[in-house]
Amino acid sequence: MKKTQLIMVWLLPVIIIGGLFYPLLGYLVVAMMAILLVMALFKGRYWCGNLCPRGAFLDIIMSRLTLNRPLPHIFLKTWFRWLVLVLFMSFLVSRIMRAGGNLVAIGAVFVGMCILTTVISIILGASIKHRGWCAICPMGTLQNEISKSRKER
Repeated sequence: MKKTQLIMVWLLPVIIIGGLFYPLLGYLVVAMMAILLVMALFKGRYWCGNLCPRGAFLDIIMSRLTLNRPLPHIFLKTWFRWLVLVLFMSFLVSRIMRAGGNLVAIGAVFVGMCILTTVISIILGASIKHRGWCAICPMGTLQNEISKSRKER
């Protein structure tokens, strides 16, 4: 376990629990998404293994509760990872549009997405591998593509 994970793991409950009472905490999710995408230009998926609050939670907590089964083969397919990305981003954009420009409501959308993806990661972590979610994480997929495109230049 890394020191950075011990620090970052606390952001997950702050966003999930605190965000239920103060939805503007959802903007922390936006900030993290921006940081990880910029960081991907220089360090690939460094964020995932070192700074991701959900990844830290999965390593610290779920690694003790997992059945540690092999990932389903479909999780390793590029098209499936892109499908997950498109579905989640479509859902996110549609919810933001329904928020009608209300900053509190938009913050709540990001808190809700954080809760949803955390629940999915817990289910996958318990039933498959502790970092099963990471194989299909939309942000991980984007980081992969950014990192690959940078290397190709």
